[in-house]
Amino acid sequence: MRFDFDTMMERHGMDSIAVDAIGAEVSFAKAPDAPKEGFDAIPMWVADMNFPTVPAIPEAIIRRAGHPAYGYFMPTDEYFDSIIRWHSIRNGVKGLRPEHIGYENGVLGCVASAMQAFTSPGEKFLMHSPTYIGFTHVLEDNGRTAELSPLVKDEDGIWRMDLEDMDRRLKENHIHFAVFCSPHNPCGRVWERWEIEKAMEVFKANDVVVVSDEIWSDIILEGHKHTPTQSVSEDAKMRTIAIYAPSKTFNLAGLIGSYHIIYDPYLRDRVVRQSACCHYNDMNVLSMHALIGAYTDDGHAWADELCRTLSRNVYYAYDFVKQNFPGVDAAKPEGTYMMFLHCEDYCKKTGRTIDEVIKAGWDVGVAWQQGAPFHDPWAIRMNFAVPYAYVVKAMDRLKKYVFI
Repeated sequence: MRFDFDTMMERHGMDSIAVDAIGAEVSFAKAPDAPKEGFDAIPMWVADMNFPTVPAIPEAIIRRAGHPAYGYFMPTDEYFDSIIRWHSIRNGVKGLRPEHIGYENGVLGCVASAMQAFTSPGEKFLMHSPTYIGFTHVLEDNGRTAELSPLVKDEDGIWRMDLEDMDRRLKENHIHFAVFCSPHNPCGRVWERWEIEKAMEVFKANDVVVVSDEIWSDIILEGHKHTPTQSVSEDAKMRTIAIYAPSKTFNLAGLIGSYHIIYDPYLRDRVVRQSACCHYNDMNVLSMHALIGAYTDDGHAWADELCRTLSRNVYYAYDFVKQNFPGVDAAKPEGTYMMFLHCEDYCKKTGRTIDEVIKAGWDVGVAWQQGAPFHDPWAIRMNFAVPYAYVVKAMDRLKKYVFI
């Protein structure tokens, strides 16, 4: 490979929640306990990666930081051209123009702005469960209530949307706002085109504004393909607020910076106006240059190698779980680098609580994450964006010390 995905990057003392919060008290989440003596901690909880990013990004940042002026600025043509080219190459998007693209401080910030623009306090919004905890927090913190439509597994163990359940909940609760996660976090589904088409037909029939979180759209495992929600029909294009960012793909969350793609001028005007109300939705100049560095030919090559690396990691872990952890249910991820382990049968069979299982993993350095905040009290979420040797080490420890 051209890039190094095999060396564990040293992150201690470099402002990393994923490693420095292990064993520490943090106010925003339940961090894993420190491992017992004799075990090193393998960071598998926070959804960022333990790989150095593509060199083109620090090179772009250093080039711009070398100029000793950091005053007011505006997004450049190169910024918009980089986004347009990226989506054309990776997703086959045509007709995207700069006016369709708008900066957002983060995906959750855009979700909050859209929610404030199109709902009122006390209203419900539709979302699938299990769900990303950030959606729940940002929307409920702003006075809205989640109406959860559970994903269900088919006879092949693949997570599917229950279209009838979605339609019923929308109608019974008079809901006109939905958050759609594509690819899905934490389940790892990469929705097929026909699935998105049918979901968007349900949303159309119920006059729903759809926020489509596609921050994971570049992290697609081998054998699968991302379909942008806005691409499945003209109606989907015009009723969807799509949100993207280089942060998941290139590990840039600490730099802050996402963007929306909104084709419908009415939706776009409302979101932009709401985003501006806080007077704190402005791009960082170094974040802009980081995106430009990311969305280059080198960035494409790096992202392709990343997906091959993650495919190896995730598929090995999935097979290991199925073969060695009786009673632990896991659907095979198709995208993202997360896996959701459902441990209800295992816990009931062994008489152990899910908290005891989670703690047993922490004790031997497998720093995984509780699944209850994702609306599954029997689940654990694991991050496999670590070098392959550490995936093998983590699985071996779980077999020897936890699922025994």
